[in-house]
Formats: sequence, structure tokens, C-alpha cells
Amino acid sequence: MCADTPEKTAPDYRDTVFLPETDFPMRAGLPQREPDWLARWERIGVYDRLREKEGRAPFTLHDGPPYANGHLHIGHALNKVLKDMVVRSQQMMGKDARYVPGWDCHGLPIEWKIEEQYRAKGLNKDEVETVAFRQECRKFAEGWIDIQREEFKRLGVTGNWADPYLTMAYHAEAVIAEEFMKFVMNGSLYQGSKPVMWSPVEKTALAEAEVEYHDHTSHTIWVRFPVVAPENLAPEGEDVMARMGDPNVLSVLIWTTTPWTIPQNRAVAFNPEIAYGLYEVGAVAENASAKTGEKLIVADKLAESIFTAAKVESHTRLRDVSAEELRALTLSHPFRGVDGANGEWDYDVPMLPGDHVTDDAGTGFVHTAPSHGDDDYQLFLRFQGPNYPDLQMTYNVEPDGTYRISLPLFGGQAIIQPDGKEGPANVSVIKQLAYAGALFAKGKVKHSYPHSWRSKAPLIYRNTPQWFVAIDKSLDDGMGTYGDTIRKRALNSINQLVEWTPATGRNRLHSMIEARPDWVLSRQRAWGVPLTCFVKKGAQPTDADFLLRNPEVNARIKAAFEAEGADVWYVQGFKEKALSGIVDPSEYEQVFDILDVWFDSGSTHAFVLRDRPDGTEDGLADLYLEGTDQHRGWFHSSMLQSCGTKGRAPYRGVLTHGFTLDEKGMKMSKSLGNTVAPQEVIGEYGADILRLWVAQSDYTVDLRIGKEILKGTADSYRRLRNTMRFLLGNLAGFAEEERVAPADMPELERWVLHRLAELDHVVRKGYAKYDFQGVFQTLFTFCTVDLSAVYFDIRKDALYCDAPTALRRRAARTVLDILFHRLTTWLAPILVFTMEEVWLCRFPGEASSVHLIDMPETPADWLDEPLARKWDALRRVRRVVTAALEIQRTAKVIGASLEAAPVVHVEDAEVLAALKSVDFADICITSDIQLTADPAPEESFRLPEVPGVGVVFEKADGEKCQRCWKILPDVGSHAHAGTCHRCNDVLG
Repeated sequence: MCADTPEKTAPDYRDTVFLPETDFPMRAGLPQREPDWLARWERIGVYDRLREKEGRAPFTLHDGPPYANGHLHIGHALNKVLKDMVVRSQQMMGKDARYVPGWDCHGLPIEWKIEEQYRAKGLNKDEVETVAFRQECRKFAEGWIDIQREEFKRLGVTGNWADPYLTMAYHAEAVIAEEFMKFVMNGSLYQGSKPVMWSPVEKTALAEAEVEYHDHTSHTIWVRFPVVAPENLAPEGEDVMARMGDPNVLSVLIWTTTPWTIPQNRAVAFNPEIAYGLYEVGAVAENASAKTGEKLIVADKLAESIFTAAKVESHTRLRDVSAEELRALTLSHPFRGVDGANGEWDYDVPMLPGDHVTDDAGTGFVHTAPSHGDDDYQLFLRFQGPNYPDLQMTYNVEPDGTYRISLPLFGGQAIIQPDGKEGPANVSVIKQLAYAGALFAKGKVKHSYPHSWRSKAPLIYRNTPQWFVAIDKSLDDGMGTYGDTIRKRALNSINQLVEWTPATGRNRLHSMIEARPDWVLSRQRAWGVPLTCFVKKGAQPTDADFLLRNPEVNARIKAAFEAEGADVWYVQGFKEKALSGIVDPSEYEQVFDILDVWFDSGSTHAFVLRDRPDGTEDGLADLYLEGTDQHRGWFHSSMLQSCGTKGRAPYRGVLTHGFTLDEKGMKMSKSLGNTVAPQEVIGEYGADILRLWVAQSDYTVDLRIGKEILKGTADSYRRLRNTMRFLLGNLAGFAEEERVAPADMPELERWVLHRLAELDHVVRKGYAKYDFQGVFQTLFTFCTVDLSAVYFDIRKDALYCDAPTALRRRAARTVLDILFHRLTTWLAPILVFTMEEVWLCRFPGEASSVHLIDMPETPADWLDEPLARKWDALRRVRRVVTAALEIQRTAKVIGASLEAAPVVHVEDAEVLAALKSVDFADICITSDIQLTADPAPEESFRLPEVPGVGVVFEKADGEKCQRCWKILPDVGSHAHAGTCHRCNDVLG
């Protein structure tokens, strides 16, 4: 290998060797330099120029819209970088890969921010004119869109940033309304009164995707429901009571963690499969609410825990209680006959069988308030009717989470206060139960409880009129290929039409769709697309003419939205404008609820994929890509919406990624101080390091990030950068006339071509499957092991010291050129800035960019399996030689491997022949080498993993060539002083 500087007393041949020449710096300086490349791409219009390439199959990744509210966090960066890697890799593999970024602009988070601003100024939102309030929300969203757009672009994300889609754009609002009206027309939309997840703080229903669960400490109570007097029971009930004993001391015991729901109780549920018993209370502790001699029916499995909680010191099990006996009993509401109740709770409480009742906790009986729980509501639907006249829905809780003013004893009291804290309702109910003699025991329990993802306040189930889409209603809409209901279409789409990455995503969405109830579309807010429908005055929701279904009215609404946006719905006189000349406006009421924001984003396929010039012919996306939480969010709502309006899923593929955690695997939290802001990473390392972190991670699970991880990522980057610098330095001045055909190359070069042919298959397959970690690890290993540690190491001598016309040097430079074109394009989807820098070092020019280039096709005939097997054997033997020399170098016997001329003993005749067929001394970077089949002496160096090979160290004979540093016998015998034969010939 040549020297950078000759010995002081020797001739100076430094200017005669071909050392690397490049302007590509070792230090990247990415934070400072990346913005210049971004500006350059925008200036030369890279994204638009790619769209001009004709004859390419389209590939469309449809962007799940981030919310236009706040700076980007590390999860945003992960998501957008993954999307960018997909788009860029598909483009460079020959597709027309389109990416239209978008934003979710409507909904509660923005409205909440504006309300916070109002409260800070002492203003009341309800006193502001609706259109004016909506315009403030629009302005707020616009401001954040501009900020987020620049933050996304700084990550190196390509796309149509000049023309993104916005759910608040007029056309988008018109299409969202149009998509909603398709549900009006197909009969799947209905108004129902049922319990939904409700935020008293925000005064609106919430979608499942807007709910998060946190630990919460709740009151827990055990309550007596007295059995009614025998004379008020049916005959079978009288018989049961006769067997039970004194009816005045007999109760069914329930347990609940929501005392505030007791005033809404209408039934008690039991499970016929559970074993129940009649128990009599014996001795009780001081201050216990339990009473000696009282009789209770509870589940046998839970009896001990119940009596312990109630401070009952002794009790007796009297007998079994059968399901038939329970069904025959009738109970009284605990507040029946209470002073001041004005007869509010003077009704019978039936005992009803229900599969949802368990004996895992509680008492084995479930207090049933149909207006405040889904299981309770489903039981209500099964049994409501003349047989149970008192089984009614209640309307005791107002939108702000307070009891209606007219409710006796508790009117006006809050369950949840405006600040999200617990109101007095729970404690008031508990006190009243104690006063009424119904409280058996009380306590507190810490459990997982639903909270609003925006206000972080606890939620309640609340019965309220809402608008629903029936997902099991048979639709006669001519789109029944995959089923006649939305649920069937969704499940069939999941199973038949969509490719899932990772595959587990299929099961997750399938189970959610399979079990979900009807879709609640309405929200009681102001900022969003309204439910563009009219209802007939005086009609009931069950009446056929309750909803106005008129195509001409729908067309007027859409046209108005296209021209003026959804705000026009709230302008005085719009109802008359929409209905006049078609129906009598005075006969209809306008609905002012807004659509669930998930319906907005679920409809994006219609106004982006279907309607835009850069959309798709069939209105379908090749890929939706979001975090795993979107199985219950965007993937879910898009599926339901599209199955109702297109008859199938709007996507062919779905990719999901995990969440970002800190280095210890903990969830990131500002309070813990363990967040990693993408802006900070970019400021310290550059966006390419952040992108490389994404590529090195397994995105199918949760990803960890932190200072130490980023340091490791930066180290990987530096090693890869050095590989590219070596290529550039040794390609300086490379011209086409130097190029050598593969058939004429030495074996080492043909082995590299073989590896490239293998890699081409791996890289393309990996990118096609979105396996960025696999692609990068494969290429990184190739660069650091096959290239830097083997090929570059071996060929430095030829590149630096061979004559420019020498076949070996020309072949090596040809291979470096081939490597350059493949590595830059293979890595460009990941390291967008660095590969651009590498490319421009060789191909400068205003219009030049690696991102305008496809991955070059790799000839299949470069594959040479016999050659690969041979070189695998050569590399194994080389590993023994280099390990043997490293021992001598460590012992300072030699300073460099060129001082050695080892003897290599090889038992395998075929391997020995292979070694002799090449210049093995060059491959081992020694000045000479001896190959022999003689048995290896005892003192020879061996590696256990390479049997049959022994190396005996010997020093090289001769003098050191002052140009290439090889120690050879002929040095000093040529015209040029201190040179070997090869170097003398090069010098001429």
C-alpha cells in the first residue's frame, strides 16, 4: 500500500501517487447545510419535475392528516419520515409516486383553544355569533398549517407542499357534506337517543378515538335494593318470598363506582350462570352500615369480600338462590318514598338476566341505568315494553354534567365541574343513600377511567339525542359486491382487499369493526362541517318522513358550500334558500350539530384521491400509513365512511408504526422531562440523523430515542459518510474511456458486481415491503464489511499506485462508479440530504439532483454463484491471516501488514488451488505470501471457526519501495531509486 509521505532520506514520490481528491468534507455540518438543499429542491422544482416523467405506473400514499394545532413532536417526525421513505423509494424504483400532504382543520382541539382565549379575556363563547367564531377557528388553523408545513419540509419530506389538502377548504367541506348526504339518502342515518361517551367540560359527545384512559380514584358503594312487599309481587314472587323469610329485611345488593347514576337506576341485572346465595348478617363492627339480622342476596364467590368491606364480623349462608327465583323478584328503588323526592323514584325495579354480569368484582348484580352505560342500554332494548312499564330512559343529566334543575334532592348539582374536577353529585347521592338506609358499605377504588384526550377531564356516559349511521342496515345502493351492510363490507375489505404491514394490523382492525356499535356522527360544537340535513317538524325519528331526502336540496347545499364554505349553513335564511321551491321551509327544522371530525378525515379519499388531478383513477390509495392508534381512528373511520359510499375500503395497503418512547422505554411526558423534540435533534445533528434513526429502528413496535441512541446513530452515519467519501475521492477525473466491461475485470471486481446483483434484489424487495430497517442494515453491513474492510482495503494499492492505464486500476474505478450510482440511489430515500451532497460532488449543475434519478437496473448476469463461493473461501482464509498479523502488530513486531510475508498452510486442496489462482498477497495486503499444503506446524496461528488453515508469521524479504511501501527483493534495482518493478514502470 502506498504511503502518504515517503521516508525523509528517500526520494519524494508523493506527487506521483493517485491519492483521493474530493471536496466532500469529513464533517457533514448538516444543521447548517440542509436548508440550502431544501431551498435548491424548491427552486428547481424536483417534485413537479418527477410528475413530468411519462409512462410510469402510479403509486399513491394518502396522507393521514395531522391536526393543525401546535408544533410537531417526535411522533409526527417518525410518521412523516416513514411516509417520505415510502414515496421516494417507490419513485426511484420506477413508479410515479405522488404525495399530497394534508391537514385536519376542524374539531374540538382548535375550538377549545379559541374558547381558552375567550375565557382568558372574560368572554363567553356562546355570546359570539357562530360565523365569527368559526372564522377565528379557521384563522387559528391557517397559522399552524404554515408553521407545521415548514417543520415537515425541514425533515426533508417531499410532496406537493404548494397545494396541500385542507379539510376546511371550501371544496373539501362541500364534499364532506356530500358524503354525509349519501348516508341520508341510503337510509343508514338515523337519530337515536342512547348513552354515548360525553365530556361535561367540552359539552359534547366524543368519538372512541378521542378518548384516553388514565388512573382515576372513584367512590365505590354497596347499595341495598329492597325486595318489594309480598302483596305487591306476582304469585311466583310471593312463593319465593315465602321461602326467603321476612321481606322487611331482605335486599339484593349492588355495587357501583358511579354513585351519581343511582338516581337513574331502572333495573338490576343478574347472570343465570352465576351461583347466588341468601346470607344473613351476624355481628358487625362499630360504625358499620350493615345491620345484624338483615338478609342479602349476593354472588357466592364475592360474599367474603363484600362482608369484609362492610365490616361484617360474622355471617351465615342460609340457602341457594336460583335464577328463576331472582327473575321472580321485584325490587324497590333505594330512594322510594324518601322525604323530598316527590314520588320521583316510586317505581318498581325489575330483575333482568344479562350475560354482561360477572362475579369477578362487585356483588354479582349490576345496577342498571340505561341512560348511562352501553351494557345497560342494550339490556333496556331487550326488555323494554309493556311487561316492564317502569323500564324507561331518563334525561336527568344536562350537557354540562349537572343534574336537571327539576330533579328532586339533587337538582343542579354537578357530576364533573367545568374545571374537570369532581362535583358534589357523588357525595350527595351517597349521603342520601345513607339517610334512606340503603347504603351497605362505601369505599374508594383506583382504576382505569376514560378521559377526554383534549381537556384531560373525566368523561361520563350520557343519554342524549344523537345522529348515528347504522352499520348493520341492509343497503340497496348497487355497491353490494362485498356485502349489503357497512359492517360486512368492512370485514370483507379487511380480509380480501387490504395488505397489512405488519400483518397483526388486520386482526386488530377486524376485531374492532366486528364488535363496534353504530357510528355516532354528531357533535354539539361549532367548528366543523354541519350535519347538512333537515327534519320535519312534529315528526318522530321513527317516522318515514322524519328526514328530508331530496337530491335537489342536496345539490343546492353542495353548490353553496363550494362557493362560500360550510359557514353559509349558519347564515340567517339559509334554510329558506335551500328549500324554497322544493318543499315548504316552515315545515322543517335545520340540524346544527357538526360532524364527528373523524368523518371529515374519513372522507378525504373523496376530495383528494377522487377529485384532484394528482389523485387516482379509481379513487383508491395504494397505502395509508399511520400509528397503531389509528386502528380506532383514521383507518377505522375511513373504512366505515368508504364502505358506506364506495362499497369497499379506500386503501389497498395499511402500514402501522409504534409510538416513540425514551431510552428507558418510558412514555414521553413533558412533566417527566424526557421528551425529544425533532427541532432540537435537527438543530444538533441534522434531519438526516433523525431520518437514519427511523431507518435503523423497527417501526412495527414502539421506538426508543434519546441522547445515547442518537449518538450511536450519528456514529453509523459517520462510517457511511466515510464510505461515500472514499468513492468520491477515488473517482476524481473518472472518464467513460476508462470503463472496463465486467467480463474483462479481475475476479475481485466481478465478486463486487455479484454482491451488487444480490443487493439489488434485497433492496428492491425490502423497499417494496417497506422494510427500511432491513434495507439500511443490509447496505450498512455491505459498506462497512464488504467494502471498507475488504474491497477498499485491498484495492487502495491499485488505486493509488497502479498506472492510470492499468486494467486493475481501471476496473476498480469502473466498479467504484457502479457502486456510486447504486449506493447513492439506494440510500437516497433515507439520507436525502447526504446523498444529494454526494451526487452533486460528481454531477454539479443547477438542474442536477439524485432525487430525479431512478435506481439503476442491475444486470442479472452479474450474479456468479461459483465465484461467490470461491471468494467466500478466500475471505475465510484471509481472516486467519489478518488475525495472525494483528497479533504481531500488537506486539510491535511489525508496524504494518506490508512488513509480513506469512506462510499459509491449507489442508483443503480445492481451497489451496483457489488461493493460488489469485494474488493472495495483495488480498491479504502483505508484500509476499507462501501457500502450502504441508501440515501446519504446532506454533502456527489458527482460528477455530476456520478449520484446516494455519498461519506462520514471517517477515518480508527485501527493501521498502518508497512509492508503494511494499517490501520486495527487487527494490533498488530499477532506474527510479527506491522503487519496485511496478512503481518504476509507472514512473516511466
